[in-house]
Amino acid sequence: MASVGFLYPGHSAEDDYPRLASLLGGGVRLPLVHTDIGEDAHRVDALLEMGAAGRLAAGVAELKERGAEAIVWACTSASFVFGWEGAHEQVRELSVAAQLPASSTSFAFAHAIGALGARRVAIAATYPSDVADHFHAFLKSAGTEVVSTRGSGIITAAEVGTWGRDEVLALARAGDHPDADVVLLPDTALHTAAHLPDLEAELRKPVLTANQVTVWEGLRLLDRTPACPALGTLFARSAPQEP
Repeated sequence: MASVGFLYPGHSAEDDYPRLASLLGGGVRLPLVHTDIGEDAHRVDALLEMGAAGRLAAGVAELKERGAEAIVWACTSASFVFGWEGAHEQVRELSVAAQLPASSTSFAFAHAIGALGARRVAIAATYPSDVADHFHAFLKSAGTEVVSTRGSGIITAAEVGTWGRDEVLALARAGDHPDADVVLLPDTALHTAAHLPDLEAELRKPVLTANQVTVWEGLRLLDRTPACPALGTLFARSAPQEP
């Protein structure tokens, strides 16, 4: 049994996680603890406060009590706004606090892009354009070529959490680019777990979404990623399992 714990800010699309656990089968547990979101705003100052070390550390003990073997900060914007080095420090502090392997959704995207062997990506973000540009810069620091970045101007995670299948597909279509090998939907407040096959069928290329890559990243830390075609190209092949 692989158990990955998630620190999730507020309440928007946290129900993606039990859905993802169900699709992955009985060998995976995905306990989740909500962190104090502070101000719900896709604004740089608010995001820096949301991702502060104290807010993240507050949920670590509960996740460990629930059997987490690795911990992921399940937030993209409140990790990439710290920049490449700052996001690394955020994860280092989380790992020290938990005494467990740790990562964040921003690094999940960088690692997933590498796992797919993609060279060029398009960003289809719910965020305002200035916040989306920070994600572009983060990926550039990771060595990824971003061929287009589209922001949607949504300020709150609460609003993003109300979007359904039609809005998610429209976002992906609008953010796609003919030169992109992969399309990225970077907001963990966006419900995408139920729509991954539709997204890839619609765009005819791999699509990486925030909650999908966050779970993949946690399982990657444990070398326990099972194959699950319902979760898209990223989960097409399993990682080696311990005997």
